[in-house]
Amino acid sequence: MKTLIVAATSFEIQPFLEKKQDYPSCEILITGVGMTNTAYQLGKHLVSNPYDLIINAGIAGSFDKNLMIGEVLLITEDRFAELGAEDGETFLPIETLGFGQSVYIATPPPDWNTRLDSYKKCTAITVNKVHGHEQTIEDINRLFPSVSLESMEGAAVFMAAGEENIPVIQLRSISNYVERRNRENWNIPLAIKNLNVQLLDLLSK
Repeated sequence: MKTLIVAATSFEIQPFLEKKQDYPSCEILITGVGMTNTAYQLGKHLVSNPYDLIINAGIAGSFDKNLMIGEVLLITEDRFAELGAEDGETFLPIETLGFGQSVYIATPPPDWNTRLDSYKKCTAITVNKVHGHEQTIEDINRLFPSVSLESMEGAAVFMAAGEENIPVIQLRSISNYVERRNRENWNIPLAIKNLNVQLLDLLSK
């Protein structure tokens, strides 16, 4: 199975890169941070490079403090949280406006269901600006109460894969909670370590 591993930065998947020679059917695309970079780089790459599967791997912030720092989750649904319009205190998603789609789902290969059963699953949002203000965090929790994680790339990967009819999954490891910015509470090394353990295990099955 020809697989494309998509990450925003190389350091998020550095442990995998160090073992890349053991996975000759996998190729790597480092897009840069953010949904715009991701959509452009992935769209350009897929024009001339067909794949059987795309895996988006990276770290994320968690709104849910019942989840643990370093925990790895499989994202089943992701959305462009800011795609829409404000009407006073009300947010109108792009679907309500009738101009497009903001929600995308994972589409794993049918024969991968068994190997993915053991992963804890959740939904996520994709944002241009990660949240660090009490009021905007409260707004997101009110608008999307079932969402657990946020990243800056996930929905863009799901969208591009869907447009090309390529199966896609997303693995995210929690590096921090979504709160007032406090790097002392982050654990990026643990998140990266656990993410790559799970990525390598998934590819080895």
